Amino acid sequence: MAKATASSNLASSFVLVDGPALEGQGEDISRQDTVRKSSDQSFYAHDWSRDATGGLQISGRHIVDSYGRVCGLRGANLSGSCKTPVNDDHASFPANAESITFVGRPFPLHEADEHFARLRRWGLTFIRFLVTWEAIEHEGPGKYDHEYLSYLHSILSLLPQYGLIAFISMHQDVWSRYTGGSGAPAWTLTSVGFDLANLEETGAAWLKGVKGGGHTEEERGVWPCGYQKLASSTMWTCFWAGDVFAPKVKIGLDGKGVQEFLQERFLGAWDVLVRAVGHLDGVLGFEMLNEPHRGYIELPSMYAFDYNTELHLSHVPSALESFALGAGHTLSAPYWTRSFPMPTKLTSYKPLNTNKMIAWRKDGPTGGKCVWELHNVWGWDRTKEEAVVLRENYFTKDPMTGRKIDWYTDFYYPFLNKWAERVRAACGEDKIVFAEAIPNEFCPSSWKVNKPANMVHAPHWYDLNALFRKAFGNFSVNVQDLSRGVFPLKAFYWGQQGARDNFSLQIGNIVKESYEKLGEVPVIIGECGVPMDMNRGQAFKTADWQWQAKMMDAMITGLERSLIGYTLWNYNPHNDDITGDDWNGENFSWFSLSRARTLPRLASSPAKSPLPESQPPQSNTSLDEGGRILRSIVRPYPAKVAGVPIRFEYEMNTGAFVFEWKNGNESISADLHGKDASLTDVAGPPGHDKTWQSEIFVPALLTGGRKVAVRGIPEGTYRFDEGTQTLFIYTEDRKAGMRHRIDVSLDPPLKRVFAVNHFWGDMWPWTFAILFALFAVIFTFVHAV
Repeated sequence: MAKATASSNLASSFVLVDGPALEGQGEDISRQDTVRKSSDQSFYAHDWSRDATGGLQISGRHIVDSYGRVCGLRGANLSGSCKTPVNDDHASFPANAESITFVGRPFPLHEADEHFARLRRWGLTFIRFLVTWEAIEHEGPGKYDHEYLSYLHSILSLLPQYGLIAFISMHQDVWSRYTGGSGAPAWTLTSVGFDLANLEETGAAWLKGVKGGGHTEEERGVWPCGYQKLASSTMWTCFWAGDVFAPKVKIGLDGKGVQEFLQERFLGAWDVLVRAVGHLDGVLGFEMLNEPHRGYIELPSMYAFDYNTELHLSHVPSALESFALGAGHTLSAPYWTRSFPMPTKLTSYKPLNTNKMIAWRKDGPTGGKCVWELHNVWGWDRTKEEAVVLRENYFTKDPMTGRKIDWYTDFYYPFLNKWAERVRAACGEDKIVFAEAIPNEFCPSSWKVNKPANMVHAPHWYDLNALFRKAFGNFSVNVQDLSRGVFPLKAFYWGQQGARDNFSLQIGNIVKESYEKLGEVPVIIGECGVPMDMNRGQAFKTADWQWQAKMMDAMITGLERSLIGYTLWNYNPHNDDITGDDWNGENFSWFSLSRARTLPRLASSPAKSPLPESQPPQSNTSLDEGGRILRSIVRPYPAKVAGVPIRFEYEMNTGAFVFEWKNGNESISADLHGKDASLTDVAGPPGHDKTWQSEIFVPALLTGGRKVAVRGIPEGTYRFDEGTQTLFIYTEDRKAGMRHRIDVSLDPPLKRVFAVNHFWGDMWPWTFAILFALFAVIFTFVHAV
């Protein structure tokens, strides 16, 4: 029978093996002469500091610590607030682009103690830390905001004190705030020739969402359509492939090509960022670009966008119509509205650019002319008064050679590898590269031979049906399968059990596809989240967050079943019910300052950086103030596993979980490339025999006033420390492939949040009634005969 001990002092808890593998089983750990115990610090399961882990590294499909333990990283995006400057002014936007500041994003330095302590208490200690190109270089090309870089250095230096670790993501949406999203500085657009003042009027960008809008039914969810509009598509095309598709655009006195200019400036911003923070222990690695996009590259038609791959909502002019609108012509553009069963339908045509404004600056490199008209892609028929396509396949083939273009192999991979080399030259080879493909596309098979070294695949996943409708209920849809042509009835799910299975299937497909296409590369879902204002914001009025809790539970259940790490979107300390995340009408933050009671700042002085001595204990329940649906988010997880995880199932309604893992088996292929890639059947990482101590995060939010019961592991022992929220598991049998299992429950169980309903459980009365009615009809008919 396993031994159980409970203690709040971990001073001598870490068990290491210095010598050969132990041969005896069931002996008292303290009597082994090959064991030493660390007594210098108190570590805990979700502590990713170098002191606790010895440093993290990649081993096959896993991220492991220096003791060979597989690390299950869980955390959050910090933060949605980083998309906009501290002095953002909706009324004057887009004016004063040079004088904005991001110092204080995601939060002021004197608030760091409170927020980092809160994330530590919740076990969300793996951070996707957002920066933007605009934040670094907003004043002009080569003019860097050193005050912001100093702020980043200060705040990221604090991470190890709280057990946090981060990878830094250069964030963007729709290229820039000035094209309706976030990311690039304003001068990138003016350098190419765009007139910022006329982008909205000409339909070249949709800006209502970055000016405080996006909350009404008509405006909700429109912003992603900005990728198809003139400004964003042109900028992406020039950035990736200006040498191929826009060679006539020369910038500056030295006449650099637009691709060289934009890419040099982007890499220059990365250089100063990495030099400022790349050496910090709390920085695990970097992500080149959030959700990259092709622009017009590989555009199949100038006359319409593909309905199956591009969102059609509100005004959606074709590429040709966008060219003409930007050149100063008035056109009636197609207008799309929400519908059923198809997501949207074309309902009308509405005139755009009635004032005949021009999106191009006369003093720009195109001389006030559309860049695509300059390259003879299209022209204006003065006789018919209409735009005409002159080179229909311009963006699918190299205009000079006629060779077919592939965005990934021709543009994305070469630049990604060039960027990775620059980053590592500035901060060292040990930093991990995080990268993703175009959102909602599966991992391309060509990536395996083109990926940079030491890479983590970091795709995103959202339930697109709930995201588009901003609603969630008992009926869920597998949009992923529908897009692949599956029979519709097979893509429909009912109830919470159905949602769990639906989301698990979709996330599992992404993970398996990654292993098949990339080989043994770790997968971490970089973004996944739930809108807090779903179902028309009813929870703001009723304080009943049941549907948000259900959706978040279904999503995290899918992530847990796939045995991968993730960073939730998002923790935003500035969120409130009215403005949400204050960007394009989004409201994803499950922490809301407006819903927290007034808390005293936990830092000792607002004028100083918080000191380690000021850290509140992990048992501080006041940190939970402002948290929404915490029972769905704050969950147990295997953080550091002496072996290979093969199953984790958690039931949030009771607090019970099952965890299975096995000792590494070196006989299993370390590179599973093909259709049979498995989520679990993999070799153990090198050095997995250095310790037999596994550490599981078990949140105090759940265990307060309850007994933690552990069943299993007959050959070892365990102990739970509520003060550090850690369940320590010691397993002595280290035979290759040996399987272990524990069943953990709480006594008394948690109070149920919701029923895990399913189709037959909900529908059996109706099914019985229909069958009974049918029987009655048949019986009556037979009796009459």
